[in-house]
Parts: sequence; structure tokens; C-alpha cells
Amino acid sequence: MAASVLILNGPNLDRLGTREPAIYGTATFADLVALCTAEALTLGLAADVRQSNDEAELIGWLHEAADSNSPVIINPAAFTHYSYALRDACALVESPLIEVHLSNPAAREEFRQTSVISGVADGVIAGFGIESYRLALHAVARMTKG
Repeated sequence: MAASVLILNGPNLDRLGTREPAIYGTATFADLVALCTAEALTLGLAADVRQSNDEAELIGWLHEAADSNSPVIINPAAFTHYSYALRDACALVESPLIEVHLSNPAAREEFRQTSVISGVADGVIAGFGIESYRLALHAVARMTKG
């Protein structure tokens, strides 16, 4: 059985493809799920891709990952910049946790340049569109296989 990686997506990521495509690209959330699922398989992983606009639900999923010792790839979206509750839940995850972003927050508005999550993540991948997830999956595969 393939090791499972939990891929969590925060608010508004269900609107990919229609939400500010000049910034976030034209790929849809379904495209993102397909990319993650296929790439994970090539790496001997199983991708469990989820999205929620609800901070509490994301926290519950992070608790689930912590309890099952599952690696996490997370795009916290707007929660990146201010959710200390999400940050604290990320800190509970002892398996690899990679923060991803479609755009490059450092090249955007000042308020987007701060991440409260980065300090507890094993790494951050940003600015490559949905390819950021592919890169994160490769990082998780390397980190979990030794």
C-alpha cells in the first residue's frame, strides 16, 4: 500500500480557473487534483487532496495528519497571513509539512508577504502555479523515503 500524503487547500482554491487567472492561472481545482493524484502515483504515494473554506475543518484535517503521522502539503491561501490557529495545528505535524503557493507572495502586496505558517513548515514552494504541488510532492517523497 502506498504511503498517503494529505494535500490541503484553503479558502477560495475551489475557484481556481475563474478567480484572478492572471495571478492564479487557468488550471481548475479538478486539474490540480488530477495533477497531484497522477504525480503522487509516479512517486509511490497516494494523494488525498482536500479543499475547505473553513479554518476549523483545515485544523481538524491537520490533527488527523498529526495523529496518523501523515505528511502534509498545504496551501493555506489567505489563512497564510494571519491564522495562528492553523499555524499551531501545522506545528503538531511531525511528518514533513510543505507550504505551497500558486503565486509568489513575496512579489505581491505587502500583507501577502508574511506567512505565519512558514516558520513551522519544513519548506516553502511558491510561484510555479500548480507545478508548485508537483515540486512539493517530490520533496515529500524524498523526505519520507530517506
